[in-house]
Amino acid sequence: MGKLDGKVAIVTGAGRGIGRAIAEAYLQEGALVTVTAAREQAELDQLAKLDGSERVLALLADVTNPEACEQVVNQTIQRFGHVDILVNNAGRGMKYVNASFLMEPTRFWEAEPAAWHMIMDTNVNGPFYMARAVVTRLLEQQREGSIINISMDYEGMKRRGFSPYGPSKAALESASAIWAQELIEARIRVNILLPGGATNTGMVPASTPANLQARLLQPEIMQAPAVFLASDASQELTGRRLIAAEWSAANPQGRAMVEGIG
Repeated sequence: MGKLDGKVAIVTGAGRGIGRAIAEAYLQEGALVTVTAAREQAELDQLAKLDGSERVLALLADVTNPEACEQVVNQTIQRFGHVDILVNNAGRGMKYVNASFLMEPTRFWEAEPAAWHMIMDTNVNGPFYMARAVVTRLLEQQREGSIINISMDYEGMKRRGFSPYGPSKAALESASAIWAQELIEARIRVNILLPGGATNTGMVPASTPANLQARLLQPEIMQAPAVFLASDASQELTGRRLIAAEWSAANPQGRAMVEGIG
């Protein structure tokens, strides 16, 4: 028996990187999974083919479009009957401001307004649109649920040259704390999951020096804690912030789990 047998999850930004790793882990644990990406249908289809079953629904959807988010949830319920889990992973990073941002930080006034808007729209508005659509259905069906918002280290939020990516994640964490309080009576939990360091994803420029690339965490570090937060083992946890690099299945509520109202 898998830890997520019978559960239905939506994972945004699942074509590659952290979203792909989490979707694969959910499938391995028995979940039915809707995976989304804004542009690369081929990457989603590849995941569905690797699974070799009917347990994957692959959808192109831009989370900055509220109607597209509603459609993702509607199609998930049409296909699988309900929804239990939302992983808000889709995001855009600093490479849209400056392809060499790690070596040559861009000062905030040098950022193009269009890039600023794109990052904030994807990283802040996108999770709101998806969470709103999912919560509406959970309340209608009187189901418990789990929303997992993917974030970053506090140090990165305040790092020089990381605007607007840092501020976008700070806004998401503030929203998560508020949503957790507003949903606690409905037993819909909202938690934050972050890798605990720079991670080898598409947000890291290919030009990053080899010595820095060697220190990157791998996306798979998110798998076990993401399964935990989606499973019944975390039913009593909400408003928490879990650091994947410090998390242990032997002590799931140990030092990696900080803050919160639960």
